[in-house]
Amino acid sequence: MSDLQKLIKNNLKNEEFKKEWDNLELRYMIIEQLIKLRIAYNLTQTQLAKKIGTTQAVISRIENGTTNIGIDFLDKIARAFNKKIKFQIV
Repeated sequence: MSDLQKLIKNNLKNEEFKKEWDNLELRYMIIEQLIKLRIAYNLTQTQLAKKIGTTQAVISRIENGTTNIGIDFLDKIARAFNKKIKFQIV
């Protein structure tokens, strides 16, 4: 378990934090997957940005959670890695 995961697990004991986390969990999960994918392909933010026709600043804002991306943009990123998005409501 990473230090970040340990920190989150500890903070989830706090009711206020848990409520906010639950509201943002999907966004954080997507961000985490995107970062892992970029790193697995050994790409910098700049390289990924060029690959999908955007700027490094946009990739940075996505990865730090300060911007919300749409499904079309998410699909564009997935296709850059020859991946598909799988969506499921549980």
